[in-house]
Amino acid sequence: MSYLLGIDVGTSGTRAVIVRPDGHVVSAATADHQPMRMPKPGWAEQDPEDWWQASIHAVRAALEQARVKGGKIAAVGLSGQMHGVALLDRAYTVLRPALIWCDQRSQPQCDWITSRVGADRLIQLVSNPALTGFSAPKLLWVRDNEPALYDRVAHFLLPKDYVRFRLTGEFATDVSDASGTLLFDVKHRRWSREMTAALGVDPGILPRAYESTEVTGQITPETALLTGLKAGTPVVAGAGDQAASAVGNGIVRPGLTSATLGTSGVIFAYTNSPKLDPRGRIHTFCHAVPGKWHVMGVTQGAGLSLRWFREQLAAQETWYAKQIDADVYDVIAKQAERIPAGSDGLIFLPYLMGERTPHLDARARGMWFGLTAAHTRGHLIRSILEGVAFSLRDSLEIFKELAIPVEQIRLSGGGSRSTLWRQIQADVYGKEVVTLRESEGSAFGAALLAGVASGAYSSVKESSEQAVRLREQMVPDAKNEGLYDRQYDVYRKLYPAVRDLSHQLASISSDGIE
Repeated sequence: MSYLLGIDVGTSGTRAVIVRPDGHVVSAATADHQPMRMPKPGWAEQDPEDWWQASIHAVRAALEQARVKGGKIAAVGLSGQMHGVALLDRAYTVLRPALIWCDQRSQPQCDWITSRVGADRLIQLVSNPALTGFSAPKLLWVRDNEPALYDRVAHFLLPKDYVRFRLTGEFATDVSDASGTLLFDVKHRRWSREMTAALGVDPGILPRAYESTEVTGQITPETALLTGLKAGTPVVAGAGDQAASAVGNGIVRPGLTSATLGTSGVIFAYTNSPKLDPRGRIHTFCHAVPGKWHVMGVTQGAGLSLRWFREQLAAQETWYAKQIDADVYDVIAKQAERIPAGSDGLIFLPYLMGERTPHLDARARGMWFGLTAAHTRGHLIRSILEGVAFSLRDSLEIFKELAIPVEQIRLSGGGSRSTLWRQIQADVYGKEVVTLRESEGSAFGAALLAGVASGAYSSVKESSEQAVRLREQMVPDAKNEGLYDRQYDVYRKLYPAVRDLSHQLASISSDGIE
């Protein structure tokens, strides 16, 4: 039997999964990355070599766990965190730590891009506004602040594509990941000559862009020795983490929507043609399904908000979890289960790394609102879970404005493992939510894309029909749904009321993203 391998280069680690064509996950392994470096508030960097070493360890561990020889892997698919900027010179040496997706330092570059190209023209050319999360502003930040280093740049790669280069020696990307650079013509699925010319970016540093199921290279003999894979094994283009996760969740036809709760949170919907929001509040990208598109709303601090709580405020839960050999997040969530829906009037804004949808504001700041002496740690925790769900509902409201159908929401990511958080999402969204038999998300989707290239499936749609199975369904609690509707109304009005104060604080703190 032949197997499929998916590799997902995430923020906190790289995951490798080995999958049978029927969708059964044979093995999965993760190798952690070093924590992201944040030398200043709003900055976020990682070392590309760390991605590569983690990929080696994760692949070897997955092969060993499955007791599968590298020669049994029919094809390899790649996925990864989007928007990062890895820069190499002509000798293929990494020039500096990569600025990753949540880095917010490039607001001046965003302002310059918008002024130079024009807000409306940006939507026409690349289907999206200039945001600090995207790659081009980060690239320009390096040019503006490290000009000697920038002069040495010969290759720009996204995170998963740096791993591809190390696997195959090829400089390539896919159309979904390229869509998040602000240099890609999303409508016509090609690099935008108009944008590179307007920004003064040499198109020669850009990798070739492929459809997600196309083969981009083969495992080299040197890589085979390091990973245990067989030299010559095809490596397909794959997809950015959200498009790959959508394939793994079966979001391959209209009406199906996914909500992914990882470090960031994403609401994702399939479209047959590009759907553009004139205000740029949601992203319009190429889908991993060849010839199709998707819309996507993003909240920067989803799982990140709960992780922040764990790292900064949950020392006692962390200690207790170790004593009883439990997951610390289960211990944390247990406290929230005792708190009623609505957290007794406490609201959390999860804007710990600025915010994308709907505010497009790198200077947005998080907060608790409504705090009283009656509130407990459990209230703080539950309000985080609810606040993240509210932030994702913002995207669903925009989908409604654009007449994008949402029939069912499929949950994935670490947050989907919590029964409480799943029910909160159902109640806040007012929609049925489901989880899937396999919850490997992006790595699973990358493996399915590899299966299309290898001939295991005739199409991405067929891969979903064969490999994606529902596990659990939850419907909204009518009582909680009504309460959350009223509380969401307050949530929506809260940030606009404090926006100017958030910007004033950002200016006072000299945080490097002004």
